Amino acid sequence: MWVPVLFAAAMASGLTGLLYMVLKKKTERTDQRVAGLSRTGRESEDPELVGNLKQIVHKTLPKIGNTLLPDTAEERSKLATRMMHAGLYSPNAMAIFLGVKFFLIAGPMVISILVAMLGVFPMEIALLVGSMLGVSGLIGPSFWLDRCKAKRQMALRRSLPDACDLIVICLSGGLSLIASLVRVVDELRAAHPLLAAELRIVEREVQLGSKLADSLQKFGSRSDLAELQNMAAVVLTAEKYGSSMTRTLEKFSETLRLRRQQYAEAMAQKAATKVLFPTLLLIFPAILLVILGPAMIQVLEVFANLKR
Repeated sequence: MWVPVLFAAAMASGLTGLLYMVLKKKTERTDQRVAGLSRTGRESEDPELVGNLKQIVHKTLPKIGNTLLPDTAEERSKLATRMMHAGLYSPNAMAIFLGVKFFLIAGPMVISILVAMLGVFPMEIALLVGSMLGVSGLIGPSFWLDRCKAKRQMALRRSLPDACDLIVICLSGGLSLIASLVRVVDELRAAHPLLAAELRIVEREVQLGSKLADSLQKFGSRSDLAELQNMAAVVLTAEKYGSSMTRTLEKFSETLRLRRQQYAEAMAQKAATKVLFPTLLLIFPAILLVILGPAMIQVLEVFANLKR
């Protein structure tokens, strides 16, 4: 008789836990943003342990990953391009990535065999679980790369209009485009550290003799972001035809803000459809059980009295 009530309580607690996780995630994002704006970050609890782990990772994983590198240059180039789009610029990034992927594939199988040999689980169940985890380790790193790329592009897309506005202000104040870029990099270091780091690379390339438009084009290729490639084309066109760089970048900044607003409106329209499935699967059953639970209890009591 108390089964519907217990089930309703379980559904309500599950919904509460889900809301807590969502709110906690938002709080963690806010804490990360505040920590990024502060000058001194959190110090590691055990720097010696972290240093030893980093040393093991940088020594062991590249040796394993180098043996797993693709044979053809085309496949290596594709993997290197994906990692570059995700923001992994280290020379050993590809080897470390493949080494981690190898451990994620082979590790669960080895652990499952050891667990089965100890008699904790039967061999068939352990091998099944280990193979499923190995398949997850095979495809999981690729999804992680795609997520890193999407997260990085989103951060750059959000911060690029602010950078363009600051460049326009500096140009209006009489600075050259290169000097404006240097000043903007210093100003954006606290609010948008990712874009500031990438623009610092562009600044160094310009100092080494590269053209600004070419450096911005390389930046767009590294991030695989159409807005940056359009910005490089705008700067190249303004330099080629001698048009006003201030007005050109101002119009380009307005276009970026319009696109960002349109993207936000599109995501808001998709939110109604995305919320529909959790509502049908989690909220409505709990509401029905809470509403119909007492009635069902009374009906069961009536039937029990009729049997007597």
